[in-house]
Amino acid sequence: MHDSSLTLKRETAEGQLEQHRSELTAYCYRMLGSPFEAEDAVQETLVRAWRSLDRFEGRAALRSWLYRIATNVCLDMLSGRERRARPMDLGPAREPVESNLNTLPEVTWIEPLPDSVLAPERDPAEVAVARETIRLAFVAALQQLPPRQRAVLILCEVLRWKAAEVAELLETSVASVNSALQRARATLDAIDVAEPAPELDRSERELLARYVTAFEAYDIEALTTLIHEDATQSMPPYDLWLSGRDDIFEWWLGPGIGCRGSRVIPTVAANGSPAFGQYKPSDSGSGFEPWALQVLEVTDGRIAELTFFLDTEQVFPLFGLPARLDS
Repeated sequence: MHDSSLTLKRETAEGQLEQHRSELTAYCYRMLGSPFEAEDAVQETLVRAWRSLDRFEGRAALRSWLYRIATNVCLDMLSGRERRARPMDLGPAREPVESNLNTLPEVTWIEPLPDSVLAPERDPAEVAVARETIRLAFVAALQQLPPRQRAVLILCEVLRWKAAEVAELLETSVASVNSALQRARATLDAIDVAEPAPELDRSERELLARYVTAFEAYDIEALTTLIHEDATQSMPPYDLWLSGRDDIFEWWLGPGIGCRGSRVIPTVAANGSPAFGQYKPSDSGSGFEPWALQVLEVTDGRIAELTFFLDTEQVFPLFGLPARLDS
């Protein structure tokens, strides 16, 4: 009897820990800029919590305790390493020529996060805030903050914790938290992160459908009406990024001409933005091979930013995209 009640107690505790997995993943993603590292961090957090459950006295809420563990895990992971970035964080746009297509082995890139990670959150207002604060530009801006400032800003500004709660979590003073928050806000203001676009309306969904049709047809005339004149494009893991529709099209018709004839299929949104799996015609002449996860930002009725994540081996399974298309 004693054994069965103990088992039941531990199963209940495990369930209580698991119910926080989704929000912890979003938090760790903002801290680390990688869904894979975030998953590792959350797993480590839950393992540490499980091992220490007998010593958890309940003086702090379980959620606060888990965030303390997760923050320490993230700070450990961030110790002594370079920040993750987007190509536009590292230098100016360059000409759309193949010789500018370089990889930087010392740089690790911001990686996309499926919005489905946020789905378990119940309050629609909370989900909306969560989507806004995992946008690629916002996550990239967060990476420019020192790790402890990053944690303070996320906890105070995104998760709406009180300064006293954050001070307790970080084992520091309220004055120290407020000072870190002030410096973090000043850094983000200097970066000038664009305001998030509202959820897509019907006309914007129609715009994306027209984009898919035009991209598959490689109809540059049609694409011209859909993409902002000052749009940008990046292609991690390459550091090259392009500024302006003319340069983007020059790339598509030059070094990127292999994308002609691609298939593009919608998938779950990435970082609060519409996403598509792109498959290029196979060199074998049969079927289509994975090429990129396209993440698009829509502003004022046109596509303003295109990010092509080329690490399909990692990213496609994360987004539930097939390994290849037969037709």
